[in-house]
Amino acid sequence: MDNRYKLRFIPLGGVIGVTKNMYVYELYKDDLLQDIVIIDCGIGFPRNNEFGVDFIIPDITYLKDKLNKIRAVVVSHGHEDHTSALPYHYEALGKPPVFTSKLTSMFLQNKFEEAKIPLDITEIKYGQQYVFGEIKVEFITMTHSIPDTTHLVLRTPAGTIYHGSDYKLDLTPPYGSSPDFYSITKAGHEGVMCMMSDCLGSEREGLTLSESIVGQTFEDEMRKTKGKFIMTTFSSNISRIRQCVEAAIKFNRKIIFLGRSMKGNTEAATEIGYLPIPFSLIGKEEEVMSLPPNKVCIIAAGSQGQYGSALAKLAYKQNKVIKLKAGDKLVVSSDPIPGNESEIYALIEEMALQGVDVVYTDIQEQLHASGHGNQEDIKFLMRFVHPKYMIPIGGDYRHQRQYQKLAGDLGQNKDTVFLLDEGDTVWFINNQASRGEKIETKNVYVDAFGVGDVGNVVLKDRKLLSTEGMVIASLVFNPSGTLASKPHLITRGFVYDKDEEKLFQDAIRLIEKLLPSQVPAEESKVKKDVGRTLENYFREMTGRSPLVMVDTVMLKN
Repeated sequence: MDNRYKLRFIPLGGVIGVTKNMYVYELYKDDLLQDIVIIDCGIGFPRNNEFGVDFIIPDITYLKDKLNKIRAVVVSHGHEDHTSALPYHYEALGKPPVFTSKLTSMFLQNKFEEAKIPLDITEIKYGQQYVFGEIKVEFITMTHSIPDTTHLVLRTPAGTIYHGSDYKLDLTPPYGSSPDFYSITKAGHEGVMCMMSDCLGSEREGLTLSESIVGQTFEDEMRKTKGKFIMTTFSSNISRIRQCVEAAIKFNRKIIFLGRSMKGNTEAATEIGYLPIPFSLIGKEEEVMSLPPNKVCIIAAGSQGQYGSALAKLAYKQNKVIKLKAGDKLVVSSDPIPGNESEIYALIEEMALQGVDVVYTDIQEQLHASGHGNQEDIKFLMRFVHPKYMIPIGGDYRHQRQYQKLAGDLGQNKDTVFLLDEGDTVWFINNQASRGEKIETKNVYVDAFGVGDVGNVVLKDRKLLSTEGMVIASLVFNPSGTLASKPHLITRGFVYDKDEEKLFQDAIRLIEKLLPSQVPAEESKVKKDVGRTLENYFREMTGRSPLVMVDTVMLKN
C-alpha cells in the first residue's frame, strides 16, 4: 500500500431506493485525480407520486468535468436496474470502454443498437485482471437470478475493494457455474480494505432458495392447465424463462414471447446458446388463437404491472390478436418491486374477472426464488471476504440497518459499517476509512417527452391534476385594458355538485372586482394576481387546491 494514494467511493445510485445502481471509484495520487472506474449504470422505477414518469436514471452532473479520467464502465450483470441507463449517459460520459460478461454484453449491444449508438464493449474472462489506469479489476463468478452475474475485486495502490453487487449463494443453479468460492476467499486472505455488498435480503432469515426450485413448479402448473399458459417475469431473467421454456417443450406447447424487451433478450440468449428452443416450437403472436389452447405457452414482459407492457395489454384487452378465456392460467414469477404492488394486483384482478386462473407468490410457494441473498448468504460472504470496512448497497435504509446488525453479530465493529445515502462519499486513506463531503444529486426523469424534461414543478402539477383537478380562467381584454366579456371558467376533475354554479359565479365576480385597474402592459401581473386569488378562494370554499391556469387574450384595434 502506497500512502501517496487515496481512494474515494461515491454511490450515484443504488443506495436508499434499491434500484438505479451506479457506483464511482476515484483513485487519487498526491491529491490529484488519476483514474475513475464506474460500476453499473441502471434505471430506477418511479414512485406513485411521480406521475407520468417512465423511469429514473442517475444524475451524472458530478462526472461531466472529469471525463478524461474515466477509464471504464464495468457492468456486474444484465438486470435493467444495472444496465439500462447506460445508453442515455454513454456519450455524455465520453464513450468509455465497457467491460462485462457474455450475456450482459449481448443485452447491452441490443440496447445500443436500438438507440443507434456505437458501443465499445469487451466480453470479459473470469479470473483475469483488467487494468484501468492504476486500478486493476478481477471478475468473479457469482450466482443471482440471471446467468453471467459477477462480483468484482478492485485492486488499487490505496487498498483492495470487494464490490459484491446483487447475488445469492446458489449451490445448484439451473444453468452456469456455482459461485467461485476459491477466488472470493483468496481475495479475503490477501486482505480486503472494504466490501460493498448487496443488502436487500438482510431482513429474511436463512439461505435464499436455489433458482432451480422454480422449474418443477412450472411443470406442475402447466400440467394442470387446460387453456393457454402464460408466464410473466423480468425480461432479463433468462434462467427463469429457460425453465418455463423447458416445461413447455416437455408438454409440446408452442412458445410465444410477448413484449419488445422480452423478444430482444430471448433472441440474444438463444443466439449464444443460453436458451435452446426447438424451431418447431417457436410460435408467433398472430397464430395463438388458431392453436389449441393447451398447446400454447406465452412468456410476457410486464411482471411489475407496467402500463403499456405486453402483459398489461393482455389483461386490459388491448392485444389486437390474443384474447383471454376461462381456463387460461397466468403464473406471476416475480415479486413486486416496492411501490409497484397496486399496479400488479390491479392487473391480477382484471385477469381474474375474465376467468383466468392467476397464480402468484401470495397463494403459491416456489413460484419465485429471490435473487438476493438472505441473512445466511450475507453472513457467509462477510466471513469469506473478512473486510476491514463494509458498506451495504442495493437496499433501502432499513436493509442497511439490518445488514449492520448482521455484521455486528459476526463481531464487526458498528463504526466500520457505513450506511450511505445517494451522493454520500467515503475516503480510503492509509488503510483508514472516513466520510467525505456529499455530492449533490437529483433524480433525472425519463418520460415520453425526453430525458430530464420533467422536473419537480411538472411533477407537482401532475399530482395536483390527479388529485385536485384543474380550473382554467379565460379572460378577453379590450385594447383599452378593460374586460371585453365576462370571464369564463373551465373545470376538469375539480367539483361537480349542486353548489358548482354558485361557486363559479362568485369566482367570476372576484375576478371582475380585481381587474378594473389592470392594463394590457401588465399581462403577466394579471395572470399572477388572478391565479393567486382563485387558488385562495377555492381552497377556502372547498378545502381543495386545484391547478389554476389563467389564459389571457388582448384584442387589437
